[in-house]
Amino acid sequence: MNAASRPGILLRAAGIGAAAGVVGAGAMVVGEKAEQALSHRPNSYVPARALLTLLGRHPGDDDRPSGWNFLMHYGTGAALGALRGIWSVTGIRGAHANAWHTVVRLAVDQTVENTTGVGAPPASWPKEELAVDVLHKAVYSLLTGVLADRLLAPVLASARGRTSH
Repeated sequence: MNAASRPGILLRAAGIGAAAGVVGAGAMVVGEKAEQALSHRPNSYVPARALLTLLGRHPGDDDRPSGWNFLMHYGTGAALGALRGIWSVTGIRGAHANAWHTVVRLAVDQTVENTTGVGAPPASWPKEELAVDVLHKAVYSLLTGVLADRLLAPVLASARGRTSH
């Protein structure tokens, strides 16, 4: 590989990762619907309200913009899937990467929801709600990571920097 091909490999990995992220987001949504059928937990429209706020709109707490919810789920899934694809091709792979990716997914969601003012900090949630959110995001990251790792070889993994100096 030459230096000129590195950007192309990364771009391809981001695209494949984004596709894997859309699949992972789909699995997350299906899992949420199954969990809600069992738990009777209502839909959350916080993701949609956060997206609409980012777009300059001001949705109220009673607004239930379902289409915007799906757009936020799949858009975030694709964007963070692109990151996971880049991780896969650069050698950041496997169970550890999936766990780290879950944390990134949770952090992005909470950053967007809390900076827009439509969400509350997770420490203020009921423990059951927090556990359910972490579980669903873990499903997303696991499936996204498994797909990215299977579809992308670690051709840009580096052996440099294995020590702190």
